Amino acid sequence: MDQAGAGGRQALSRALQRQCFYSGTEAHPIYVDRLGAAGAGRLPIVLVHGGGHTGACYLTTPDGRPGWAHAFASSGREVFVPDWPGHGRSPMRPDFATLSSVEIATSLRRLLEEIGPAVLLVHSASGPMAWWIAEQAPGAVAGIVGVAPGGPANLLPELPDDAEAVAKLRDDESLGCPVRVEEDRPLFIPPEFMRAYWANSERFPKQAFEAYRRSIVPESARLMNERFNIGGKGLRIGDPAALAGHPILIVTGDSDPRHPRAVDEATARYLGAEFVWLPERGIAGNGHMPMCEDNSDEIAALIVAWLEAKGL
Repeated sequence: MDQAGAGGRQALSRALQRQCFYSGTEAHPIYVDRLGAAGAGRLPIVLVHGGGHTGACYLTTPDGRPGWAHAFASSGREVFVPDWPGHGRSPMRPDFATLSSVEIATSLRRLLEEIGPAVLLVHSASGPMAWWIAEQAPGAVAGIVGVAPGGPANLLPELPDDAEAVAKLRDDESLGCPVRVEEDRPLFIPPEFMRAYWANSERFPKQAFEAYRRSIVPESARLMNERFNIGGKGLRIGDPAALAGHPILIVTGDSDPRHPRAVDEATARYLGAEFVWLPERGIAGNGHMPMCEDNSDEIAALIVAWLEAKGL
């Protein structure tokens, strides 16, 4: 290793000892929380949030319980929880409204290349990023867990780049209840949207909705449009066979209007992944935010058991 590389590794080591550090690219740095101890005999895991959120959704539930990061650390893993560029404690650039999926994914890829191989756990809009990262940097990704993950744009119909046309599709669950937004400013997500799509399930701690609402951050308008493949600009992969060597699990609840079973099961088939429909495991009532819901520990335990069964 050259001197610059060795210095980078030493700097990363010192940062890990501080329990937090910055990674990502020069253009798009990302803040990362670290929990657990290195060298525990199990692979590290990276918990990546979805749109409008930060890594805080994995650290503490809205009603104050320890989050998934603690559950995975307790299972003997080193856990890394990044904030996307421009989210939480990651710097926001003036052009945040046009921050793209591939720019976020490239910063996450840099983190995985620094700490990997690692398990990548993704949620919702970070799903397409996981498939892309695994194809681009297969040696850095040991396995993937997708929680209600977006599929690669290969699977999505191209929606018109027209707000009026897309508005007519907003209740179409097979398309993820799409929205199209102007890319001239960040998107501020209203509480009624949160209640309809993120905090709608019987498992969500309704008494903690205000605490949850305060955790939601502005989102890149371009990221939102790409999530629904507006104008065919979603994040694609070159070949699903490139992911064949990676164990992949996709987990979906029965109360998520944007992720009906048929959609996430089709994503699993396309990627050669295992699919878990939670009611078939006796776990009912979960929506889009299982890491925040009242049975979050039960779902974390299911994922931990899968990882151990796969030797990850």
